[in-house]
Amino acid sequence: MTIYVVSKPKNVVRPAVNSFNNYAQMMKTSLICTLAAALLVLSTGCDRDNVKVYHVEKDDASAPQVPAPATAPAGPPATMAAGLPAPDNSGQPQLKYALPDGWQEKTPTQMRVASFSVTDSGKQADVSVIPMGGMAGGNLANVIRWRGQVGLGPVDEDAVQKMTEKVVIAGQDADLFDIAGTSTGSGGAERIIASVLHRDDTAWFFKITGDADLVEKQKPAFVSFLKSIQFGELAAPSTMDLSQLPPSHPAIPGLNTGNTTTPAPDAGNVPTWTVPAGWQPAPLTQFLVAKFSINAADGLQAAVNISSLDGDGGGLLPNVTRWRGQLGLDPVGEADLAQLPTMDASGGKATVVDISGTDAATGKPTRLVGVVLPFGGQTWFYKLMGDASVVAQQKDAFTQFIQSAKYPDAH
Repeated sequence: MTIYVVSKPKNVVRPAVNSFNNYAQMMKTSLICTLAAALLVLSTGCDRDNVKVYHVEKDDASAPQVPAPATAPAGPPATMAAGLPAPDNSGQPQLKYALPDGWQEKTPTQMRVASFSVTDSGKQADVSVIPMGGMAGGNLANVIRWRGQVGLGPVDEDAVQKMTEKVVIAGQDADLFDIAGTSTGSGGAERIIASVLHRDDTAWFFKITGDADLVEKQKPAFVSFLKSIQFGELAAPSTMDLSQLPPSHPAIPGLNTGNTTTPAPDAGNVPTWTVPAGWQPAPLTQFLVAKFSINAADGLQAAVNISSLDGDGGGLLPNVTRWRGQLGLDPVGEADLAQLPTMDASGGKATVVDISGTDAATGKPTRLVGVVLPFGGQTWFYKLMGDASVVAQQKDAFTQFIQSAKYPDAH
């Protein structure tokens, strides 16, 4: 698809003409400008200097189609910027699954960690698996985006709740959305069936899209595929050339286990912390800037995850809802956020979420203490989660850890 962006001339405000001489002078100037503009066009061979042409790759990560609803919140980016490497998903756990009959595996591209095609009687469908950090927009933003891809308008939270189906992915409950409309490209009937699984501060997008009849026919196979998903061990780190990343890209930390301080690598925007005794650096996934494991007596455990997102990080409410969902708790409303306690950190106020429930991934009673800190144009997410007794023992150390953070100057 090619998008043409044409620069429009600014509006010209013509002053009132109070005399014949002023009017004549204005007309003379206008004539000279017009002739000059005509000569310029002829001399440049109609080069259209004010027309810029951008070639936009086909959507690969559920990004909004044009035109997108003006009120639609931002979602995952469509493609990587030209000249940059594909995101390094090597830190993500390896996926295991049962491949449905008729599905053909494709080489993962760009943001995908798994990709499949389905063909039947000339009809086609595409299946993608994409991990994104944090809330990645929330259900409302994602549904609005998907509806825009099939020519449908935005909806509100109540409508999203009514269209939500439940599905099991890797033994964990997740939301499923079935959206039918019209392809913005071919004009034919198109259908999207998509699900989002929130796991370890990562939103996993599973989506099948294509010919409406074929996608509807493949829905049972897609649901079975989701149920068969298993998360294996973390993949080995890749040798991606990080020098290709722009200077503004968040640094990827290498934890130093030789002392109690985790240094910020290079000149990135990762803070330094004083790490409490007994906290052990743990393998990182793509969207975490640091992770620690805490092992207590009798095999009881907890973990600390730290991540950051630009701006408001998707908003406080969606992230609180995400954390509550990890413990099988119902969502809360905006009014409930005012009741959450705060703590001082880095010269500002951070919101504290302290909840208990059942870990949706393990089925065990679990406590979660989360801290959301806006700082330097980003939002930092700190999460202590695990056995309730371990979390209780470590909460003060967790608070001191956050307060010890020293952040590089904001860009």
